Amino acid sequence: MPDQRPADLADWTATELVAGYRHGDVSPVEATESVLDRIGKGDQVLNAFTLADAEAALPAARESERRWRTGQPASPLDGVPTSIKDLLLTRGWPTQRGSKSVDPNQDWPVDSPAVARLREGGAVLVGKTTTPELGWKGVTDNPLTGITRNPWNPARTSGGSSGGGAAAVAAGMGPLAVGTDGGGSVRIPGSFCGVVGFKATYGTVPIYPPSPFGTLAHVGPMTRTVADTALMLDVVTGPDSRDWSALATPTAPFRFALDTPLTGLRVAFSADLGHVAVDPEVADLVARAVEVLGELGAQIETVDPGFDDPVWAFECLWFAGAAKATEHLTDGQRAELDPELAKACEQGRSYSAQDYLEATARRMNLGVQMGAFHEQYDLLVTPTMPIVAFEAGRDVPEGSSAKWWTGWTPFTYPFNLTQQPAITVPCGFTATGLPVGLQFVGPRHADVRVLNAAKAYEDNTNWWRQRPNL
Repeated sequence: MPDQRPADLADWTATELVAGYRHGDVSPVEATESVLDRIGKGDQVLNAFTLADAEAALPAARESERRWRTGQPASPLDGVPTSIKDLLLTRGWPTQRGSKSVDPNQDWPVDSPAVARLREGGAVLVGKTTTPELGWKGVTDNPLTGITRNPWNPARTSGGSSGGGAAAVAAGMGPLAVGTDGGGSVRIPGSFCGVVGFKATYGTVPIYPPSPFGTLAHVGPMTRTVADTALMLDVVTGPDSRDWSALATPTAPFRFALDTPLTGLRVAFSADLGHVAVDPEVADLVARAVEVLGELGAQIETVDPGFDDPVWAFECLWFAGAAKATEHLTDGQRAELDPELAKACEQGRSYSAQDYLEATARRMNLGVQMGAFHEQYDLLVTPTMPIVAFEAGRDVPEGSSAKWWTGWTPFTYPFNLTQQPAITVPCGFTATGLPVGLQFVGPRHADVRVLNAAKAYEDNTNWWRQRPNL
């Protein structure tokens, strides 16, 4: 069978790289040099990185190469080039959160839990990727670093808030990226950029410092394949004493649990959740993807989960979190905020304690409803996004009646409210060459089930092999 791996190491998946390291075909140094070269060329177009650090990455790659030569890799992803979203503390690098209000000239001595586990596992950290200010919205631009663009069409947005990481993975600027997801922030850019984005059950990946957005906020992988996602999860999951809500370490590695046939799996397919207007091209590609699941043995039933749009509850919790995150700023610093973030903070300050409790009650009711739904259905499948990537530099698509980013992300934020595992995988391209994502949602703690179904779909399609031509 001919080798299907790309010629350029920057285009290899993490799983392919690790196999190459194990067999001595390639080295972590070669892979890191290839990725750094791609960043040097591609990031001039995409603006996906706040910093890239060859002086730190190459020595780390040489240490990884030594470990592989002696047969003692530090983890299953030792030596894989990886980027970190600029919301996550990273020792030695500033974490500016896309904001002019953060002073980069201070000590940065702490790694957040996911970064610490990756560093301990020998991942080669190549740099930090862009975010909207404080990660507040579904596209990636901010007053500090400007606009991050889509590798498939740089005139379009990468999505957000983990848009830098998704653009980097799609463009070959590192096969692994760590993002955050408070309302869809790994899945929105995953769909727009044609990569995998996974939000595990809340607490699976520990968080520190605690997010001002509370238990809406998850940390999760963005990768080229579901197998790569499992590889990263095996390193970054498990408790951390700094996160009171972290779950126990999984009992078995994710990467060894993902080849179960879909025969008999009860899949609910909701094309629009009963209330979402979906672009016809997106709807058609998603429907075709669901047919593939049926061909693989899943029992498909077209049915909506039956909840009304929970946007008010989400916005109450989200905008109140934004107000909390900025309460310490001076008037001068507030004047330099993303203007729309400043408006969102103002709205957040307008909510009462009773409003917040009402939003929490609605959230809990939605969780109960989805729990009952999954008594009947193993998975829910939907489009990840109702649209494809729109013009870069806008918060909402041109002509949209939406006031906030929540107006065009109705498939993602409900499952932050419920803390369910949800993944996006690419399922095709529109006539204009823009990616479309397919979302799998499972009940809480059914992360393996979600990953397994997504991998089965991915293994029987070739969309993940497509690469943008910068």
